[in-house]
Formats: sequence, C-alpha cells, structure tokens
Amino acid sequence: MKASLLTLTALAASFPALADSPKMPFADTIYHNAQVITVNDKQPDANAVAILNGKILAVGDNEDVLKLASKSTHVVDLKGMTMIPGFIDAHGHVMNTGLQAVSANLLSPPDGPVTDIASLQTALRQWAEKPINKAQDFIIGFGYDDSQLKEQLHPTRYDLDAVSTDVPILIIHQSGHLAVLNSKALDMLGFTASSKNPPGGVIRRLPDSDVPNGVLEESAFFGALIPLFTQISPDENELLFQAGMELYAKYGYTTAQEGRTMSDSVKTMYDIAQKKKLLLDVVAYTDIQLGTDIMKPPYLSQSYNNGFRVGGVKLTLDGSPQGKTAWLTKPYLIPPEGQKAGYLGYPIMPDEEAEKYVGMAMENGWQLLTHANGDAAIDQYIRAVKNATKKYGEGERRFVAIHAQTAREDQVQSFKELNVMPSFFPMHTFYWGDWHAQSVLGDERAENISPTGWALDRDMIFTSHHDAPVAFPNSMRVYSATVNRITRSGRVLGKDQRVPSMTALKAQTIWAAYQHFEEKTKGSIETGKVADLVLLSDNPLKVNPMELADITVVSTIKDGEVIYTQQAAIADNSCAASRKCQALATHTFMIAGLIPHRH
Repeated sequence: MKASLLTLTALAASFPALADSPKMPFADTIYHNAQVITVNDKQPDANAVAILNGKILAVGDNEDVLKLASKSTHVVDLKGMTMIPGFIDAHGHVMNTGLQAVSANLLSPPDGPVTDIASLQTALRQWAEKPINKAQDFIIGFGYDDSQLKEQLHPTRYDLDAVSTDVPILIIHQSGHLAVLNSKALDMLGFTASSKNPPGGVIRRLPDSDVPNGVLEESAFFGALIPLFTQISPDENELLFQAGMELYAKYGYTTAQEGRTMSDSVKTMYDIAQKKKLLLDVVAYTDIQLGTDIMKPPYLSQSYNNGFRVGGVKLTLDGSPQGKTAWLTKPYLIPPEGQKAGYLGYPIMPDEEAEKYVGMAMENGWQLLTHANGDAAIDQYIRAVKNATKKYGEGERRFVAIHAQTAREDQVQSFKELNVMPSFFPMHTFYWGDWHAQSVLGDERAENISPTGWALDRDMIFTSHHDAPVAFPNSMRVYSATVNRITRSGRVLGKDQRVPSMTALKAQTIWAAYQHFEEKTKGSIETGKVADLVLLSDNPLKVNPMELADITVVSTIKDGEVIYTQQAAIADNSCAASRKCQALATHTFMIAGLIPHRH
C-alpha cells in the first residue's frame, strides 16, 4: 500500500503556510504500526498517519509516512492499535449532559443502580449525603426510567416525599421529556389542583382528582426548566459546558452538538469560546420558536470560531415514545397512567404552525433539524416540507428528521424523495426495545423502530446518535446498537433493520460530517482534513459484532492534540467531580425558583 503523499503543490494548497517552502514538510506527529480504518473508500486501510499543524499530512504505509519524521517529530508506535476518525455527534445536547454529570445517577443497569422505586430513593439519599452535596438545599436526579423499574410506574410526589419533605426534589426522566417533583418543589413552583395543562404538555393528576401527582410531561416540565438555562451566569454555564465536553471526549467525540438551545445559551457558549478554544468543536441549533434573534453572524456560520458555531435551527413536533408522549397514528399498546384505550399521544403544534416554521427555515436558508418520533408527527413534518418546497423550491438544505423512531417504510421513501436526512436513534433497541414491544408499540411496530435497513435499501445515507443526556454519549454502544439491535433481554429487534459494521461507522463519522456540511474537512482520515482521531482497544471491523459495545476508547485526539486518554481518566479531575461544579447545581435550582436565596 503506497502512502497518500501529496505533491508539493498539493501540500501547499492544503497547508498555505508551506507554500513558500522548497522542501517536503516534516510532521509534528506520526502514528505508525496501527490498524487505521480511514472511512475513505478510495483508501480504506493504512498503517500510519502524519499530522502537521492540526491537519493530516499523510496517510499510508509505515515506511513511506515515517519519511516525514524529523528529529523534532513526535513518533508514536501504536503497536497494532486501531485508529478511526473522531466520532461526530449527529444529535445530542452537550451542555445538558453537563447537568447530568452533576446530578444523582438514577439510570438503570448497565449505566446506573436504579431498579425500583426503593433503589431510586436510596440513590437520592446517598447523593444528598455525600459531603460535596450535604450542605445543599435541594436534591436533583437524572435518568430514572419507569420502563426499567420493577413497578413499571413513574414515581409520584409522595415517593419523593419519602426522601424529603423539607427540601425540593426534582428528578428527570431518561427521555428528557418528563420529570417528577416532590410536594415541596410543586408548592414552590405553584402547581396546584387549579393549574391547567399548558399547550403541548400534561400535568398528571392523582386518581379521581385534580391534584398534581408530581409527574410533568413535555411543556409542563420544560416551562419549569427553561429559566434554569436562560438565567444562569456565564461562569456557571462554562462549568456545565466543560463537564459535557469532557464526557463526550471520553467516548471519542471530537465534534459535539447542542441540539436545542436558546439565544442566551448560544451567546454564552460563543463567549466561552472567545476566552479559550473549546475542547471539542461544538455546533449548536437554536429553537426556531425561541431563538431566531441570534441566527446571524458571528453566531451563525459554516466555520468554527474557536470551536463554536451555530449551524441552524431546531423544531420539535412531539415527545418521546418510551415516555408515551410521542404522537402516533395507531394507539399505544398500553396507554400511560391516566389515559384511556386508543390514546395516540399528542402533537406539540397544529399543522399550520409546523408549516410556518419549516417555511421560515427555507426562506432564510437555515438548516432545520426536526424532532419527530411518532409516525403522526413524521407525517406532519413531511406535509410541511412538501408544502414549503412548493413555495420555496428545492435546494441543498440537508434538513434532518431527528429520531424518526417509528417511521414507516413509506415515510422513509418520502425522506428520500424530499432530500430529508434521517438521524436515527438505534440505541432505543437496547435501552427500550423490550419496552417498545411489550408496552409501547407491540411487536410489529417495535421491530422497525429506527429503520436503518429501509434507508440502506434505498441507498440513503443516515446518521446514528445518542441524544445525550437521554443516554450516555457512548459511541460504541451507539455503534453496537446500529449493527446488532439487541435488547436488554437479548432479543434481536428487527433483524432486517441491521446494517454492516462499516455502514454503522460511517453513520457516526463521514455521514455525520455530511449532515453538518463538514464532509470536506472531517469524518474520514484523509490528507488535508483535520486531525480528529480516536484510538480504540480493538478493531470494530474484526471483532465479533456482539463484542462491539465492549470496545473502549483509549485516546481521543482533536486537531492533532490528545484531549483524552484512558489512563489519565483514572485520576478523575473533571468538572463533574469537583466541588465547584457540584455547587453550580444549587444556584441552578435557585434561579429556577425552587430554593430561596440565602442571605
């Protein structure tokens, strides 16, 4: 295999600073003796990679690439280790992931300890008793999942009152679309029997009563949460932001997404980036209903400013299937508590409003990411795109259908015809596959959630995501789920929707780069592209597919610089472990109105 060494002229084009140099430039760093999976169909495999000024100088055989080493070149013998391109986040919430990092871990195995309401209560008590949290006047937890609790029910205000009636408690569902508050928190926020359901949300009630039971769905929850993210200070936002980026880097992500944000948060992230180059590249999408005032330079840009840019806008049309708030055309198999047979979920907005926002994105040339989980919401999105396209014409917009969990085959065909790119959520097959089959959708519909196979049958490209903090930004679990579709119980859910290992890798690298309009600079290991690389403990193309989730990230390299190593992570100095970062959560609750300020 010959190295992909550019001619001197081509090198000068890729590295302008070298244009006047009469000699072949030497590399800053060379990695050799590696199994390099380039994700470049023209040169799929290599043994060595040379880096100069944060970009890839050469890719090829050890012998040829090592010719670019000088006495000052840092030469690293990888001894057969696997190198791949850096993972690119097709959809997640990097700042919200920081909030997860400072909260009590209420996730179920394998990611957390909670299996029933009693263990949930224990996790909250243990978090509150830690020295770093003991002085706080609140308790906050993230990641409980009623589908994984022994009771198969949401906790209520009274379950949380058993932990404390003296301090407010807020726990957030793993979907991010629901939350539970104890009586103290409900009182502080003014939720009473006379409180009305907001548009696009539900305040769940006690049986045969108007009294809130503590569970808030969709806009009822978001209405209480939005002040949290719009009022905290830049310094506090920086702590959350850093914690989220550090967790992403641990799993090999070199580009992260903040998939739904507000104007104030965009300005804060931009200001943070101006002080110091971000650990990762972060592309943000602002809520099209609440944040269009910042859809202009310097925020909106095709290039990064010290690691940050706004890439477009986000539209949300429904909720989550595992939380049973997604909008379906056929009823849920078992309706949620308080709903009757025939329950379909509900939309966030009527068709006219959805079409208005899709048209707004087209008119302004904004890339649009649209959250649509249920097939009724997907129908609404397809109608809106069709009608807006008739008005504004076709174009290279790269609109994205986020999640598209219950997309029917005819809807996948519509995506192809409308040039809408689906970003699927195959991790659902692991985390909630059994729940979908047994409670949410029934076997037939559950078999085809996140239908990557239908997309591949049509020669479509798609992306796979984690939607952190809904799940940890665990790149290899995303990878495994896309390939294997194995549920927690070991069932293969939708064998015809499985895709080959290389396809799954492309969905997290080069295709994700394409989704972000960055395929010319990222997503594969090619000469001239940025040196965003990941070292893995094993080769995902060679191991048994059932072992993909066990592969770990050994090192993450951003712009040629190592930003995470497995060894260094043993001594955890991250924001998430620091007293300063934990103290942030107290102020978070204060500004949300849950805790009176101390004087």
